Amino acid sequence: MKETLQKIREAALSAIQDPSADPEQIRIQYLGKKGELTSVLRGMGSLSPEERPIVGQMANEVRAAIEAALTERASTEKKRLLEEKLKSEKIDVTLPSAAPRIGHLHPLTQVQRTIEDIFIGMGFSIAEGPEVEYDYYNFQALNIPENHPARDTQDTFYITDNILLRSQTSPVQVRTMEKQKPPIRVISPGRVYRSDAVDATHSPLFHQIEGLVVDKGITMSDWKGMMETFAREFFGSDTKLRFRPHHFPFTEPSAEIDVSCFVCGGKGCRVCKNEGWIEILGAGMVHPFVLSNCGIDPEVYSGFAFGMGIERIAMKQYGIDDMRHLYENDVRFLEQF
Repeated sequence: MKETLQKIREAALSAIQDPSADPEQIRIQYLGKKGELTSVLRGMGSLSPEERPIVGQMANEVRAAIEAALTERASTEKKRLLEEKLKSEKIDVTLPSAAPRIGHLHPLTQVQRTIEDIFIGMGFSIAEGPEVEYDYYNFQALNIPENHPARDTQDTFYITDNILLRSQTSPVQVRTMEKQKPPIRVISPGRVYRSDAVDATHSPLFHQIEGLVVDKGITMSDWKGMMETFAREFFGSDTKLRFRPHHFPFTEPSAEIDVSCFVCGGKGCRVCKNEGWIEILGAGMVHPFVLSNCGIDPEVYSGFAFGMGIERIAMKQYGIDDMRHLYENDVRFLEQF
């Protein structure tokens, strides 16, 4: 049995030295439950009492030698794999690293901030208000009668009979006039909501910037001059304005304002549908009823208000033909701006 143990030791150690041999298979073959060393130990019952401790000690030495050789083989293999990995994956630390992708402002935010900067430069301040609004501020205080189509549920998101999602940022102007005595010069940017089906030019959520000026002696010439200043600052110094009569319940007189096409200069092109003009905003002198509703004497003060859709201006500015692109958060689209 001693000779058998010695042969097992020599065979196992020789197999372990073979680079092509699988160490796990060697362990199972010699040290497993059905391995060669286990088989020898099961035959120890036939030995005399004097031989058993000697053979048992020798068997333990064989087991220890095989396990030590397997451990050394594993350590050597691990070092070899690490060296190969270091050689194959080495990097040149002197090479410049890849520049990280840096995000930037959304095109709607870019346009909004540009508009804000222009009006802040003309002495305006920014006013904000709630997006969940009372019917009074969204309609009644703005001289919009109860039977006006804008109050229909097909145009407005109602939460209760008296509370709704604001359909314009004009309620901010009303709240400002209630809290602040003239002179007033504010713009109110923000999200607004209307019950529109989603398509290339409509969305149930969009953004507006509305402005308000109230003081003594404000006239249409002030309104016209300020609109011309804004248009030239935003669209270019050669921009021309066209005022078209219109009707808004909260202003009188009212007008829609077009700018000469900033692409073709007014000659006519695809962007302006060959008309040479692009509508950008609505404006007018604040209706006396609106001033009275806010506690401002229309016999003493006058003012003008204006409003524009940020999406429309962004689409015109960047040549975007589908509003949905602005809300889908497709990085391939957004990284162009």
